[in-house]
Amino acid sequence: MQTSSRPTKALTALSLPVAAYVEATNSFDLERLVSLFADDALVNDQLRDYWGKSAIREWAEHDIVGQRLTMDVTHVIQHYGNLIVTANVSGKFDMTGLPDPLVHAFYFTPHGDQIVQLIILRNRSDI
Repeated sequence: MQTSSRPTKALTALSLPVAAYVEATNSFDLERLVSLFADDALVNDQLRDYWGKSAIREWAEHDIVGQRLTMDVTHVIQHYGNLIVTANVSGKFDMTGLPDPLVHAFYFTPHGDQIVQLIILRNRSDI
């Protein structure tokens, strides 16, 4: 298991598509973001499935670029070929009732230079 307190360098060293995902997210680059996913990839964001590039594009356009979501990576773990990226997220969405910082875990399954699966869950410390 690898961890890092310097997430940007760790992401670049561990997986090019995951590092590119963080960069594309933080720069609101929809085309680059979508290009990182395999044609038949799955994104599950907060228990909602988005299968394939068309659905992933709609999700990214609305929930990432449209909400101006940014990721401040705090922790990276490599686990059996998967990457678990913990990040404080922010954006232009209603934060009423949400913790500060708002922490999400991004569970990436890369395959070569593409992402084949991404599961995003809010980490909760209140339960």
